[in-house]
Amino acid sequence: MDCGVNHHQASPLAGSYFLLVLGVLLAMIGGLFVWVMAASALRALETRNWPVVPCVILVSEVRDRQHDPQSPVEYRHHIVFGYEWEGERLSSDQASLRGNPWSAKRDVVFERAARLQPGDETICHVNPADPEFAILEPDSLAPLYSIWFPGLFVLGGVVMSVRAVRKIRRA
Repeated sequence: MDCGVNHHQASPLAGSYFLLVLGVLLAMIGGLFVWVMAASALRALETRNWPVVPCVILVSEVRDRQHDPQSPVEYRHHIVFGYEWEGERLSSDQASLRGNPWSAKRDVVFERAARLQPGDETICHVNPADPEFAILEPDSLAPLYSIWFPGLFVLGGVVMSVRAVRKIRRA
């Protein structure tokens, strides 16, 4: 007895097509994260190969800001250091490639500022392609050590897609 209800039967390959699309998307998203982390790691490696020169801290102070009364106060270590490159005196205000980020962690910022006082001598890394850009600290290589995790998503997506394609071809 048919009550007028139209019963559609799903294609036996619908699940395979779904897994194929899901696998491709998973691999693409994982690939994007692998690419971002690899680019970050390569930049960090590059800065570690920049020439190291002596420099002198010229300014080291903590600045604060508050966007509105409901938001927390943020702090930033403002630093300027001078160095010499090929006989030319230059200065930079970049602690790292990311600059000098704002942070709500007051103690961390003040501790960093206390370690580098005006007149202190240290070393800086100078970009040979743009000597006016120098940093005190190269970036972390953590992305290089962590790249395996999004790589698992790439691998899982590829395996899922290959298995779905094999099933579709068999059918």
